[in-house]
Amino acid sequence: MGFAAKSYCSLLCMLVLLITISYSRGSYVSSRATYYGSPDNLGTPTGACGYGEFGRRVNGANVAGVSMLYMNGSGCGACYQVRCKIPKLCSDDGVKVVVTDYEEGDMTDFILSTRAYARLAVPNAASKMFHFGVVDIEYQRISCRYPGYNLKVKVHEYSKFPGYLAVVVLYQAGVYDIIAVEVWQEDDLKWKCMRRAFGTVWDLPSPPSGPLTFRAQVSDSGSTKWVQMTDVIPSEWKAGVVYDTPIQLS
Repeated sequence: MGFAAKSYCSLLCMLVLLITISYSRGSYVSSRATYYGSPDNLGTPTGACGYGEFGRRVNGANVAGVSMLYMNGSGCGACYQVRCKIPKLCSDDGVKVVVTDYEEGDMTDFILSTRAYARLAVPNAASKMFHFGVVDIEYQRISCRYPGYNLKVKVHEYSKFPGYLAVVVLYQAGVYDIIAVEVWQEDDLKWKCMRRAFGTVWDLPSPPSGPLTFRAQVSDSGSTKWVQMTDVIPSEWKAGVVYDTPIQLS
């Protein structure tokens, strides 16, 4: 006998929350980082988080792929301060990056975009930095900030109206990880759990009709809360369209 949808969603939230607590913000953590090649120095539109073009340019294209910090997708959208530890070559502040992909390297926690990797260095020293390839770093979870932007909900390109809906939440500020998403089922007067398809893409076959109201369960260093987005997607929604909300997480 399987779990009911609501029970499954609650169990999944608890499991992800335990993982999230293990990687909560605090002091700097020592690790290593490298970079991936890109002809335009931007991120990739095919990242494992499912951000698409947003993942190429968000945060000035200072983005990164991670391995352990990916956390089955709940780590997508998290922001980190990363700084390297080579005397006279590395800048004091390093670079702030947004997680947009899953990547594995040579004992590295971060695979940085070319642009982000260059910003680890002091001015006019980026070319020397690239000779190292892999560098020792330290990193810390920090708050994401998107001045002038509220949360946005994108209907993923995989969606097919009206029978299959997949959504991605963009511009999640603060230090929150999204660990569950539910949609309001007006006919049954209850919340219906969406499935994490991959990364930060949440999907649902046979979605409700009418303007759609969502709520996301978010975690901040072990505490959780629900954030509701009322009537954010219209009845005649379209794949690939981004819809604005009046709320933000920070």
